[in-house]
Amino acid sequence: MAREIPLYTLAGVPDCETSTHPFSTGDGLGLSLLRFNKAPCRDVVMICHGLTTSCDMFIMPEHENLVRFLHAHGLTDVWTLDYRMSNRHPYNLLRHRYSMDHVALFDFPPALEAIRAAAGGDVRIHVIAHCLGSASFTMSLFAGVVKVQSLIANSVALTPRVPGWSRVKLALAPFLVEYVLQQPYVSPNWGSEPGLTTGKVVAKALGLAHRECDESACHMLSFMWGTGFPALYSHDNLLPVTHRRGVNYHRHVNMMVKAGGAVKMYPKDPALAPLPDDYFERAGEVTTPVLFTTGIDNKVFTDSNIHCHGRLEKIAPGLHELAVFDGYGHQDVFMGKDAAKEVFPRMLQFIEKHAGGSALGTGPAAMPQLIATPIEGS
Repeated sequence: MAREIPLYTLAGVPDCETSTHPFSTGDGLGLSLLRFNKAPCRDVVMICHGLTTSCDMFIMPEHENLVRFLHAHGLTDVWTLDYRMSNRHPYNLLRHRYSMDHVALFDFPPALEAIRAAAGGDVRIHVIAHCLGSASFTMSLFAGVVKVQSLIANSVALTPRVPGWSRVKLALAPFLVEYVLQQPYVSPNWGSEPGLTTGKVVAKALGLAHRECDESACHMLSFMWGTGFPALYSHDNLLPVTHRRGVNYHRHVNMMVKAGGAVKMYPKDPALAPLPDDYFERAGEVTTPVLFTTGIDNKVFTDSNIHCHGRLEKIAPGLHELAVFDGYGHQDVFMGKDAAKEVFPRMLQFIEKHAGGSALGTGPAAMPQLIATPIEGS
């Protein structure tokens, strides 16, 4: 595979001390954090990716990425987490039965402990999370498993809602992939595999239905997540170079969609006993403010976060906030070429609001124009 940008490069965040912090989970996995430390800061940020991605989506060198933006505005100690869903780790390359409950209970607590051990036990940790990382971290927070200063949850949290065609795929795809195609996972890179493989045949067949671009990985991502041409983002928001960049989690999402909210996948598993069967059970006890964000053109989780904010507003009026970004979808909220101008300032404003002491920024960042969106079905 020809690469225009080196795999796992850290060139997108220059002029800072970079270090890797490995840690272990309670159920026996080795995970890692990357620390981008420009200067000591008591308000620390941890960023979490979604399924089939990694921390690399936040440190892309081709545009002003999220880590570099935070550094420039006074948040000088930023950590990116690669948990068990990351493509930097091998755990999704084998057939497994991990759920988002396992992520919520076993991955996030030791990650936060590792940050506090290195940065200081008294630091205030603000979390920015995306996709199933957002759903899992919100579940961890609302289960009382973790405590943080604030949370920004992008695209989906406790109320996954998907388009009709995505419901069909969620119901059928895990069975078809594991038992018909005999594949342990679905990869965006199937189309570039050498030789004639099952995955490559699937990728080529999907390409016939996706004529919006020539990138096989983009077609695979649309198939894996969402409904649209493409599904994860608007092509107009991505630079050309950015564009070329374990199914059991899909079962858990399907269960939540059917239930109308976040529920435990294996309620009889004693290892998951600390978690509630319904993650809204303790919502009234949560005091951590959450900013729910999404793009208005989200074709993966549609109005999930609008709906979640509406439900929580009835439980804890005024505690949580909602930001809907015009012209954005699911993933380009972080990967868009102009996200640093149109999205990140709103996130910075929320963190600064809940940070200790005076404003962190080196100057007022221009605020993006948001749109008012009605809350449906809440």
